[in-house]
This record gives sequence, structure tokens and C-alpha cells, in this order.
Amino acid sequence: FYGWFGLITSMSFIYYTYVYIGTVAAIGKFDVQLEEAAQSLGTPPGRARMKVMLPVILPAILASALLVFTMTVGNFAISIILSHGLPLLSVSTYQAAVSEGTTSITMQSTLASVSVLIVMSVLFLNRWIVSRGRYEIVQGRGARPVPLEGLRGLMVAAPAGLVVAISLLPLVTIALGAFTKARGPVMQWGSWTFENLERVFVTAPGPLLNSLLYAGIATFISIAFSAVVSYLVVKKPNVLTTWVDYISAVPLALSGTVLGVGLLAAFNGGWLPLTGTSAIIVMAYVVRRMPFGMRNAQATLHNIPNSIEEASISLGSPPVRTFFRVVLPIMLPAVASATILTWTTTVAELSASILVYSGGRETLPIQIFRLIDSGLMAYASAYGLVLVAVILIPVILANRLFGIDVFSSK
Repeated sequence: FYGWFGLITSMSFIYYTYVYIGTVAAIGKFDVQLEEAAQSLGTPPGRARMKVMLPVILPAILASALLVFTMTVGNFAISIILSHGLPLLSVSTYQAAVSEGTTSITMQSTLASVSVLIVMSVLFLNRWIVSRGRYEIVQGRGARPVPLEGLRGLMVAAPAGLVVAISLLPLVTIALGAFTKARGPVMQWGSWTFENLERVFVTAPGPLLNSLLYAGIATFISIAFSAVVSYLVVKKPNVLTTWVDYISAVPLALSGTVLGVGLLAAFNGGWLPLTGTSAIIVMAYVVRRMPFGMRNAQATLHNIPNSIEEASISLGSPPVRTFFRVVLPIMLPAVASATILTWTTTVAELSASILVYSGGRETLPIQIFRLIDSGLMAYASAYGLVLVAVILIPVILANRLFGIDVFSSK
């Protein structure tokens, strides 16, 4: 399973969900009357779908594809485990950073620059394709879901179910491995134990506590900063806020390894030496995931009429108080959704943190990577199962208790 086959297969089953979510959201907002009008003029259903619906949802598909491309180029964990000696940019950047340290960053900076150029080139190509045809739906009627039954339903459900089942196989393996006895790297399948989980919670709980602490602090900083800055960008625009908006989107074009190299180069010395501290890990989390909160907050603020805020101020409420008492409550659902999304992606971050962490500050992903590298798969599975729980529990609680759908298309 090593080499190109393993890499392409693994990343395809991991990242297809990003394209799926973006495409479903775009189709849900598509005006079905346009397709019906094309069919009423004699266009076959298949051709109408390709000529009418596809151009409208194409920007969403390309945006999702760009996100997947960026994440694939910067993927470190899967690349270094399954590459089996293949020359990959993210792995080479990490190896150069480890070998050069923080004293000479010639090769790691060069490789990082090449990664940025590749992503930016694809970004410009993406924007050029989208700019060739712009389609805007002012007001329309979404398609009514129609259940597929019989043979047609089976033909759709069987391939989709197979893809989902294959995607969940690694999770099943991790769950079984977490409770399997092992002697060193040898797994004793069929023999069950709680010793692996005991190591996570009792013997060596440091990675779990570090992940909760660092991700919690980073999520709070990211969301607080995103809410305030997004308000200034949308409601109080000026030259400075425009530049802040552009700069906040830059991390979307940076892979984790590139960001790690940049942080090591910037904070290795000088007036703010952060290398070897917990602060640089939190900073890596904040910079990497802050754009998520920015995009969510800005999308909501554009839908809040200025008249609501102006009415509050005209009644004697100061602008700052108006923001906290009027604007922020309206933004709360989007902010809560962004908080959950930021948490789930931050607590599982590895590409940047693997470069900037120091001894005693390992997080769950770093600990899992180190255990896999040592061949201790039982312990790695236990930490992996706990990481999955840390990710899923907030999502389930937000959905069940507060009605927040992180992956909502509305």
C-alpha cells in the first residue's frame, strides 16, 4: 500500500468530503426553474444539467478543489508514512528543517517558496477559469428532494455506500487496535486489553492535556479576533481594514510545513524568541485556522442591515456596547459554527506543529506520529481513538444541544 497507489487512494478517501460538502451546498442554492425552463424548450435532462446547472455550481466545485489541492500539497503525515522514499515537497521541507535546524534555513526556505508558488499558480488558474463565466442567482426555488427507489436507488446508493464504508475502515482498525494487546511492535490480534487506553489517560496523559490546552487557547483567540476584525472589515471599511482582510486570507495558500518554517525563521531570536515554547505552537494554530472564522463571520455580517446598528446608536447606546448587545447576538450561530470547525481542525493539526514543538509539548497528533514511527501501533491506535473522540464530541454536543450544524449548506 506504499508509494503512489497508497498516497492517491488514502488522500482521495480523506479529502473527497470537502468537495462533497461544497458541491451539495451549491446545488441546494441552485434555482431549479432554470433547468426546468431548458427542458421545456426541448433540451434533454442530462444536457440541461451540464449546460445550465454545472456552470452555476462550477465556482463552488473549483473552490473545493483548490482547498483539496492545497491540503494535499501540504499534507505531511500521510506523505511521510506512505511515500516510501518518494520525493514529495512536504516531506523534503520537513527533512530539510530537521537537518538544518534554525541556524541555516536555506534549503527549507527554498522548498517552502516552491510550495507557495505552486499553490498560488493553481489559485490564479482557478480564478481565471471562474472569471470566464459568472452566473448569479437572484431569487429562485431550490429543487425538491425526490427519493430514488428500486433499481435506480440501488445504482446510486451502492457506490456511495461503498465509498463511505471504505472511508470508515481506518476508524474501525483504530478502534480495534486501541483494545488489542501488543508486545512492542507485534500486535496480538484477538487478545483484548485496556492497557493502551490506560497509557493515554494515566501513564502518559501529557499529549492529551497539551492538545486540549493549546487547541482551546488557539480557538478562543481565533474566534475573538475573527469576530472583531470581521466587524471592522465589513461595517467600518477603510484602507487598513482592506489590507487586513487580504492578509488574513494568506494562510489559506500556505501549507502547514511552509507555515512551520516561517515561524521558526521569524521567532528563533530577536526581540520575541518563541522557539521552544508553547506560545509558538498556539501561534501556529491561530495563524493556520483563523481564516475559517474570518470567512464565517464576514458572510454573516454582510446579511446584517446597517439600520439595526444605527437604530441602537441613535437611541443612545455607544458603538462598542451596540456591537456586544446587538450585532454579536445576531452573529452568534455563525460564530458558534466557526468555533466548532476551528476546534476540530486545530486539535488534529500536525504539519506545522511537528516543526515548532519541543520536548514535553507533544500534542495528540505528534504523539501518534512518533509512535507510528517507532512501530508501536497499539499505543498509536489508543491515542488516535482518543483524538477522534476529542474531535467528534464537541460536534455532537453542538448539534444535539444547541442545534448547530457545522456542515450545514444553508
